[in-house]
Amino acid sequence: MNTNKTASSPLDEALSLTSEWDKVFPQSDRVEHRKVTFHNHFGLTLAADLYMPKGATGKLPAIAVCGLFGGVKEQSSGLYAQTLAERGFITLAFDPSFTGESGGHPRDVFSLDINTEDFQAAVDYLCNLDGVDPARVGILGICGWGGIALNAAANDPRIKAVVASTMYDMPRIGAWGYNDSGTADDRYRAKQEIADLRTSEYAAGLTKHAFTTIPVDQLTGKEPDFVRQYSEYYKAPRGYHPRSVNSNLGWMQQAMTGWMNNALLSHPEDLHAPVLIVHGEKAHSRYMGEDIYRRLKGDNKQLLIVPGATHTDLYDQTDKIPFDRIADFYRTNLK
Repeated sequence: MNTNKTASSPLDEALSLTSEWDKVFPQSDRVEHRKVTFHNHFGLTLAADLYMPKGATGKLPAIAVCGLFGGVKEQSSGLYAQTLAERGFITLAFDPSFTGESGGHPRDVFSLDINTEDFQAAVDYLCNLDGVDPARVGILGICGWGGIALNAAANDPRIKAVVASTMYDMPRIGAWGYNDSGTADDRYRAKQEIADLRTSEYAAGLTKHAFTTIPVDQLTGKEPDFVRQYSEYYKAPRGYHPRSVNSNLGWMQQAMTGWMNNALLSHPEDLHAPVLIVHGEKAHSRYMGEDIYRRLKGDNKQLLIVPGATHTDLYDQTDKIPFDRIADFYRTNLK
């Protein structure tokens, strides 16, 4: 595999980035593409794909894109970014800290604080990029990164518009399970198991993965439908990528307590930017987006339910992802 060393700032670590097109979606001939890097304020260097409309001139609005949670920029975030670049935006699809081509050790871990900062660091990069109007920068998060995008927008007034597509509230899932079906006792038992794991892994290093996605050939037919949907995306040619956390062994087990004592949008009143939450009508995650929508203050919010769509349809099914509506939302609010 061909690689090239690149860094967008003297503060960036030199990362080895693939030079070939290895996305799970075809490359557009209407968009210019290149690999870039940027750093966050924790000193971690992130890898990204920069997409620019061909022939564009002047200062353009820009959008930072991330997700899926457990995915990489070669999957859904890249598809969203390239498609929005076709519609006239400069876009940046990035790998979160500790995943994909981005830096950080150990690998395959997450943090609400660090990952929120990842989005803000992407905004830092875009605000300093030639061709971008820094007064017209938005963000877009998919799946678990939809919730993180809302968190970042509440933190950062530079973010002028935010879209959360097929979003998850990861701290809610971590604390209470799907559909809030868990208990405080369940949560405490999980913490005890991970505490014991920390003791045993201290000297040897992190080794146990959460195995969050089942290989397609191991599905029994008794799993919840959304589990099958995940397998048919992450573990099948449609969406598999060798650097994706969920396409492989999953998150490190130790990381799982990171969601259990956190919450999204501790101060929803601080999110002044316009918000568009997009969910599929049949998505198992729909309740999370609708509940967040109700928590948001003011009249700057929209909820779009896509008829007939499931959670994973909005990962890559271009006949169901409402790209025109999303682009119109950004055009309206990134004036």
